[in-house]
Amino acid sequence: MLTPDRNPIQGRNVQLMISCLCDAFFDDAAKAAVEILQQAGCQVTVPSDQTCCGQAAYTAGDWETCRQVMRHTAKVFAGPDPVVVASGSCAAALFHEAPIAFEGESDLPVMQDLARRTWELTDFLRNALGVDQWAGSLAARAVIHHGCHTRGTATREAVRTLCAGIQGLEILDVPDADQCCGFGGVFSVSHPYISTEMGRKKVTDVLSVKPDIVISADMSCLMHQQGIAGRLGSEYPIRHIAQVLRDASMGGLE
Repeated sequence: MLTPDRNPIQGRNVQLMISCLCDAFFDDAAKAAVEILQQAGCQVTVPSDQTCCGQAAYTAGDWETCRQVMRHTAKVFAGPDPVVVASGSCAAALFHEAPIAFEGESDLPVMQDLARRTWELTDFLRNALGVDQWAGSLAARAVIHHGCHTRGTATREAVRTLCAGIQGLEILDVPDADQCCGFGGVFSVSHPYISTEMGRKKVTDVLSVKPDIVISADMSCLMHQQGIAGRLGSEYPIRHIAQVLRDASMGGLE
């Protein structure tokens, strides 16, 4: 597993990192993340000066910028409380990539501490708080898209476990489900034609099973897929896993 050994959870105080995309484009997903953490009994703080996890600079090989951004994040999320991230890829950047980026740096221990306190949202619900079944109902046929960054992490199993407990939610199998959708952060910028063709295949495979919603812990992948689906003239209703859990608690889609 890519996830590090965790610091023991003390109490229910958490710091929420909402991710750049949720902040800029998917504010309801961030709102839903706050709501479900509160429903799980947590006291949630959302630091206003948070920016980015540093993943884009990391994958681009810009180590200086990556470390600058990650140092700011470590400062913003200082303290003993868990850092819960509403994005599988951003969480992986902090608990897996940050310690790599800081090898040989004097502040490596700071980043290692941040890594041990960082959790993806569903991973935290299931493996820190022990939520194995999410109470609620949602009448929908759904596809779950697992972003590549969640491979080797506890997020995939956590998402499926929480969805499995929702009454009325049918999870559909998709051809080549483990294939990348082509977003890949800066990959979609540096290799746009390859990225588009990968996304086209993913969208075509998903649409072939006619889902009502497409669920993921990463809005970046879903944004990429929805954009491609739109260019194909197809509707592609996307939902962050936090929205799905919130909607299930309310008995239906908002």
